[in-house]
Amino acid sequence: MRIAAFDLGSNSFHLLVADAHPDGSFEAIATDKEMLRLGSAVASTGRIGVDLARAGVEVVKRFAALAESNRAEEMVVCATSAFREASDSLRVVERIESECKVKVRVISGREEARLIFEAVRASVVIDPSPALAMDLGGGSLELMVGDGRGLDWAASLKLGVGRLTAEHVRSDPPSGDDFRRVSDAVGRALGRVAGQIAPLEPKKAIFSSGTLETLVGLAAQRRDGRYPTSLNQLSVSAADLRKLRDDLVSMTAEERASLPGVDARRADLLPAGAILASRALAEFAIEEVIGCEWALREGMILDAIGRHNRSDWDLDPHAMRRESVINLARRYGWNEAHSCKVARLAVELFDGTTTLHDLDNTDRELLEYGALLHDVGEHVSNDRHEQHSAYLIANGKLRGFRPEEVDILACLGRFHKRGSPKASFEAFGRLSASERRRVSQMVALLQVADGLDRSHGGPVRNLSVSVDPRKVVVSVDADDDISLELWGLRRKRDLFEKVFARELEVIDPRAVSADGRPAS
Repeated sequence: MRIAAFDLGSNSFHLLVADAHPDGSFEAIATDKEMLRLGSAVASTGRIGVDLARAGVEVVKRFAALAESNRAEEMVVCATSAFREASDSLRVVERIESECKVKVRVISGREEARLIFEAVRASVVIDPSPALAMDLGGGSLELMVGDGRGLDWAASLKLGVGRLTAEHVRSDPPSGDDFRRVSDAVGRALGRVAGQIAPLEPKKAIFSSGTLETLVGLAAQRRDGRYPTSLNQLSVSAADLRKLRDDLVSMTAEERASLPGVDARRADLLPAGAILASRALAEFAIEEVIGCEWALREGMILDAIGRHNRSDWDLDPHAMRRESVINLARRYGWNEAHSCKVARLAVELFDGTTTLHDLDNTDRELLEYGALLHDVGEHVSNDRHEQHSAYLIANGKLRGFRPEEVDILACLGRFHKRGSPKASFEAFGRLSASERRRVSQMVALLQVADGLDRSHGGPVRNLSVSVDPRKVVVSVDADDDISLELWGLRRKRDLFEKVFARELEVIDPRAVSADGRPAS
């Protein structure tokens, strides 16, 4: 089923058109966005006003046309804080419904928080849990505490970044008085809910939506020297955000607009957003923040799916990662038998060579997922399919993975066929020296596992590994002749022997040579 979600927010209007699948997952088909800043107008005048109402109607008309052109079967439209508070919101809603032929639902702050948290827990791994999720819009701040099983507590505060800026920031750059006014307003509002949040003991914070996502990206850029390719599951510290806050409040809006990843129309909002973020982390004694790229519109899609198909989203935190990998593989018509065989053999090689590598359980998990996805590029073309695999993995919107983990998976896809990982491949070039070393080890294991299933879903059932100072011997349990696999392996063993400084030998105990020894 194809569903279109219209998020009529206080800063921006967003459209997401998605294909919903029977397993409860979805795939984005089309997106659109327009920043209207209704929240700032409502904070200043109490009204949306004629001009913004006219602009809003035109944006929703465009969204509806795009949804219809993409053959959306259901349109879900939710309006948030600015519509809850504006004195003229009823008139604006009626006009949107009349001229755009859609039904608008003005949702409560609690309902907004519920929908956002559905998206958060389906997008990032909440471990350790619980976490404090924060979604900062133009008119309100949604605070949510929960874990992978669901929402435990939520509140909506009138602390939108448009509202804070309109009411308390009077100069550019913000003055010391501006800083204090924003911080005091945030402190007063948070103080009213601190007694409800503290007993829940959130272990980390999750930031979603435009301003907070931008802050996570900028904090990571200043720490790492490059702007991240993905914000989902990206971790930054409270100290990183404090340093960023101090920089942002010393800049003009024009200077902030020139920063990487900053929408110029949001530049004036960043100081208030940064002050709020730092004050909230200090208030609740939270030191780690992770980014989340899903928010209200994705929650609306998930909620619509749930009305048609009651899928179980109460996942083990790490099960989300596997589900996301399998969904991506199925999306591109994977060879399931071959991919699962290679994944199993790769893990067996990993376990049998622990004395040679310095990889951990997370690396083991990534190796398995990389093996499951290594051939998805064949959906595009068998020719140079490893390059297509890397692209599809990097752009597959995998949930629950940190950006560097997505880069690792892309490297496994890119180099599974043959050769050594190279820094000229952008994903590999972004990794640290230690991550590159780990990736080279994982690629070496994957290349051997792939070679051992050269016939795709072929005879090798299991394997055992023995390691001595000179060589690694892999003994295979096979149903049939493995000569094709041995041929495939001869083309793929070079990196293994280079990385682990051991000769690699594969033997089939069932096949005996003329002198009575196992054949290899």
